[in-house]
Amino acid sequence: MEKSISMKYAEAITSINPNFNGTISGNTEQELVINWNGHDEISVADIKAKITEMETAEANKKQADATKKASGKQKLLDLGLTEEEVKALIGV
Repeated sequence: MEKSISMKYAEAITSINPNFNGTISGNTEQELVINWNGHDEISVADIKAKITEMETAEANKKQADATKKASGKQKLLDLGLTEEEVKALIGV
């Protein structure tokens, strides 16, 4: 499920500044309203760069997990387990 734009901004801002306790509202990038609550503002460019960085890291993690699962499946098949047995063990 795709995260809302306000959630993406909130995660990026708190990744940059873990002490951020302001609020973020809006359903589109044009509607976003950030209440910095006294914290130094972070540029939109820096926030977008952090969002891209976080999305890339998540995609890389998913790919690595899929690769590990495929490798594990193949190792079980190489040991002589049937497809049905492997599926029962790891759901692939």
